[in-house]
Amino acid sequence: MLNENSPDLYTLEDENGKEQVFELLDVMEVDGEKYFALTPYYEDPEDMLEDAGEVVILKSVFEGDEEMMVSFDENEEEYDRVGELFMKRLDEMFDYGDEEEEDGGSGDYS
Repeated sequence: MLNENSPDLYTLEDENGKEQVFELLDVMEVDGEKYFALTPYYEDPEDMLEDAGEVVILKSVFEGDEEMMVSFDENEEEYDRVGELFMKRLDEMFDYGDEEEEDGGSGDYS
């Protein structure tokens, strides 16, 4: 049976040939281009807690019929613009807010 709560995982290889597993956070189309926001994936929850919460943004390109995710950070303006859009959207998706403020902020549970 398929677990609908399982994350979308991608194994990516960096320019040095080192492989790392990433979890897909979001996909966004901007000006006709497709971008992916990913974060490193850890099977051990303790490792996840120690992570700095890095978000990697990659761009979709096609080589023949195969879609690939590539870095585009050399284009700083594009990277900053798309990164800002993703961060705003991720903040909205994972808005944790201050629960005390939502409860009235008293902190008194008696």
